[in-house]
Amino acid sequence: AFGFDLSPLLARAEELAHLAQQVVADRAVFRKAKEDLTICRRDVRKLISAALDEGLRGDWLAIEDVYIKLVARLPRTPSVADVTDILDEMELLKQEIVNRLESLSETEFTSTNDVQIEQHIQNSKSESPHEFEPRSEKEQGATPSATGRRISEPLKTFPLGIVLKACPQISDFGPGGGVTSWRDLMSAAVVVRSMLGISPSAYQDACEIMGPENAAVAVACILERANLINSAGGYMRDLTRRADRG
Repeated sequence: AFGFDLSPLLARAEELAHLAQQVVADRAVFRKAKEDLTICRRDVRKLISAALDEGLRGDWLAIEDVYIKLVARLPRTPSVADVTDILDEMELLKQEIVNRLESLSETEFTSTNDVQIEQHIQNSKSESPHEFEPRSEKEQGATPSATGRRISEPLKTFPLGIVLKACPQISDFGPGGGVTSWRDLMSAAVVVRSMLGISPSAYQDACEIMGPENAAVAVACILERANLINSAGGYMRDLTRRADRG
């Protein structure tokens, strides 16, 4: 009636609908890639800062330089391809850092164990065997904690599957980017402990009082709620004190 013929649009209605859906899908992919890159950048920055702050062995300044150059390569208005390319390289850098930290933590763990075993042997040679026996029936079965107080029963350890379901983020820091055993979880916890700013002494106290498995679970939980916790180190020490009180 007004000189407009909409029949060509009607004929291509299905095609145009598919194009519109593709635009929406592309935007979702772009948004997800940008979010993943932001999270990965944050994790890499925290890991490098933790390594530098704690004076860990390694050329961390060179790794930091690689990180800075990666960030600088991102254009002001990046495309999906730009973001995904940088994300791939950033994830590789993160995995390299995690591998280095795990290697350092295993070396430290082994040397610490050697010292503790040697000390235990020396103490065993010099002390009377009767000094380790309970002095009354009331003390039979009591488990001394690291601070001398006694906990009535050990802390319950939840199944690993439940822990990983509740705290999925910890898996990113496991060997090879995954956690399939308690050993993997404890290895990931050592890496995350540094990233969150929990001191080695605070984590060691937690391992002694809670047990290494539960200490690793606590780190996984803190990581999951890191945005709600002002001081991860203080929070860890508070949990350890509570565990020590039973």
